[in-house]
Amino acid sequence: MAQLWAAADLRAELVELCELLLERTNHLVAPLTWPFLAAGEPAPPVPLGLHGRYSRAEVFAAFGLLNDARTFPGREGVFFDETTRCDDYAISPQEFHWESQSLTREASATGQRYIHHRERGSRVLLFVREENKRGGVTLPFLCLGFADYVSHEGERPMAIRWRLQRAIPGAFYPELAVAV
Repeated sequence: MAQLWAAADLRAELVELCELLLERTNHLVAPLTWPFLAAGEPAPPVPLGLHGRYSRAEVFAAFGLLNDARTFPGREGVFFDETTRCDDYAISPQEFHWESQSLTREASATGQRYIHHRERGSRVLLFVREENKRGGVTLPFLCLGFADYVSHEGERPMAIRWRLQRAIPGAFYPELAVAV
């Protein structure tokens, strides 16, 4: 840092680069606001930001679920500590439609876990992709933040409506409002 600080020309160039990158940014990543914390209880040390983009491995690693002792836990998109992408889309900037795994029934343990997550002290943190792949490259997940169960229709799969704590940024909403 001392050498960088001493290099005035390089420092000035870095400032210009940061200004340019800020102009090209269509959203800013904010800290996650953890729901259901008791007074004075610290938020878990999860290094993810609201509306940030992350690979599946980064999400698992952030929650301590991927390390030397525990290899990659699989391909499912919902992980309880399960999504096969079917018909997931933004209903509004504040609500998201998500389909469960194809065999999930309302009365199943999994269906009940989704419906009653708040009463059971469980938090739902929603990660979605605008597209699975673009140009043959797997895209990262967008962290939409914490969500609460609103309602559901049907089963096998259950079509669940989630209310997001924070609205989807305008730059993402058009992409997410189309079934992905």
